[in-house]
Amino acid sequence: MVSSYLAPKGTPVTLLEYEHGGSTLVAETFGEGPRTFLLLHGIGMGRSVYLDVVQRLHGRVIALDLPGFGEAPEPTRTLTMERHADLVAAYLRHAEEGPVVVIGHSMGSQIAAELAARHPSLVAGVVLAGPTVNKAARNVAAQASYLLRDLIGERPLVIWRGAREYLRGGPHLIRKIRATIVHQPEKAFARIEQPVLVLRGEDDPLAPMSWCQEIIDEIPGADLRVIPDHGHGTLITDSEPAAELIQSFADDL
Repeated sequence: MVSSYLAPKGTPVTLLEYEHGGSTLVAETFGEGPRTFLLLHGIGMGRSVYLDVVQRLHGRVIALDLPGFGEAPEPTRTLTMERHADLVAAYLRHAEEGPVVVIGHSMGSQIAAELAARHPSLVAGVVLAGPTVNKAARNVAAQASYLLRDLIGERPLVIWRGAREYLRGGPHLIRKIRATIVHQPEKAFARIEQPVLVLRGEDDPLAPMSWCQEIIDEIPGADLRVIPDHGHGTLITDSEPAAELIQSFADDL
């Protein structure tokens, strides 16, 4: 039995467990509007940590727990970023959703890029928030040290939520981290034809400016916005600036 985490009190919400190819995701859908937003969470996270940002968006929102995260059961094998994208695409077709504005945070940005490149008819626009993995630091030690550095100064509530979701990630978390690190998102970036917004927190060590510049160089017309006084959790902590930029981007599509 899955629970509603994100919808404001009294808002109609649809909760669904969707299984495809031996993997199950959890989808929470609510709201109405001319645009549908699809939120893909980061490594070790789940949809529950994005309460602040999704409640600031004006439109229909679909927030997922990807296999083995949040309330979604562990898959039979660790998914690559490409297989994650194919699973999300299968769900969107099953639910007759799309085209969506896909918002990918951290690891979710890698899946969002693959979704847009592999299943273009399902995607109207792409938001890459705190995009990983910087190809200059593709190893577990570097990514873990950047994450720990980013957590310094975070609010206790955010740290608690993140720790809870990492524990839910289970004993296969290292394998999941490795799946993100071996992925080469730049190959997907080069195939994206939809409008793209790249969001970077000014103090984000996991998405350095050099890497974000490489991304917008790969995607013609992509827009990069830097949010002052924010780190990697720009969609989690004090998300109003990010939500405003995402909403403006979606309204202009």
